[in-house]
Amino acid sequence: MSAWLLPDHIADVLPSEARHIEDLRRSLLEAARRYGYELVIPPLLEHLESLLTGTGEALDLQTFKLVDQLSGRMLGLRADTTPQVARIDAHLLNRRGITRLCYCGPVVHTRAGGAHGSREPLQFGAEIYGHAGLEADLEVLELALDALRAAGLSRLGVDLGDVRIVDAVLDGCPLPPARIARLHAALAAKDAAALAALAAELPPAVRDGLLALPELYGDAAVLAEARRRLPGGERLQRALDDLAWLADRLHERDPLVSVTFDLADLRGYAYYTGVRFSLFGAGGAERQEIARGGRYDEVGAVFGRRRPAAGFSLDLKQLVRLAPAPALRPAIRAPWRDDGALRAAIAQLRAAGETVVCVLPGHEHEVDEFACDRTLVERDGAWVVQPLAAQAS
Repeated sequence: MSAWLLPDHIADVLPSEARHIEDLRRSLLEAARRYGYELVIPPLLEHLESLLTGTGEALDLQTFKLVDQLSGRMLGLRADTTPQVARIDAHLLNRRGITRLCYCGPVVHTRAGGAHGSREPLQFGAEIYGHAGLEADLEVLELALDALRAAGLSRLGVDLGDVRIVDAVLDGCPLPPARIARLHAALAAKDAAALAALAAELPPAVRDGLLALPELYGDAAVLAEARRRLPGGERLQRALDDLAWLADRLHERDPLVSVTFDLADLRGYAYYTGVRFSLFGAGGAERQEIARGGRYDEVGAVFGRRRPAAGFSLDLKQLVRLAPAPALRPAIRAPWRDDGALRAAIAQLRAAGETVVCVLPGHEHEVDEFACDRTLVERDGAWVVQPLAAQAS
């Protein structure tokens, strides 16, 4: 085996893709800035309890763990940035009102999310703290859609759900946490056989409601069907009303965005407490899930500050595979000479924001990844920029 072989699902990012990722990173951060979100950069590793307390088993299994050689305490490489941003909101900023934060950096997973997934995603996300109303949920949804538009994706779609629906169906049925976790897993996988076995001894209304949930996905008619088939009383009705309100506002803003519902979708980490959503987009023929988010009001509780919170995140390495590649940036090709006037001309062009590629001796015919459409030539003792086509005239 080659000593230079990288671990499975770990890969280098080469120049053309790296340039595309960086362009996307800047456009997404700019979209967040326009909504008033401030950039934070949490550390890649920190004490394990800060990363994992209250986040559930799924995140624990995805987290690489190591011992700090300075303190002897357990550290973790972050598998998700949201707990860190919640810590920053609770302890470092500690603002009384609304706080809007965004981030973009690598996370590390013990296992890839799919056959072609990366164990080192580049996670972009945005989160709003301090507002419990649907207005905050709608804001992060609109920002997420604008981020995908900025990346050049088309045929955007939103899939909505709410973890309170399952809680409402189970209301009045005290179950051990391990059994609830198995029910959630069966619902997320739409495993009817496992769900039937787990619900067999529950009251008939609860059992029938759980068995109906995997069938409740599709367009707005799903909400009316859920009101008819699911128990849960006022708590259920409130969750369904919230989903209908969000869907109406999204349609008002952009009728071309498709909105669907999946009332059994419980994917994601354990901290979701209300509305959850997945965003879909297509750069070509294939339509894929590209972002996920929702409401997680309990995420700051472990840090001593329970604050309403909503947000979303996506993987830039996945997004770059769907987004159309940008055109190469125009550049200027310059000769190399030990000439002070030439060096001064090149420095002036670079200071003005131009890309100037110097052709080193012996490499005049190499192809580069910059779209050199102009050249720097000497005319009457001065260095001037001319179109490449004019050089031969």
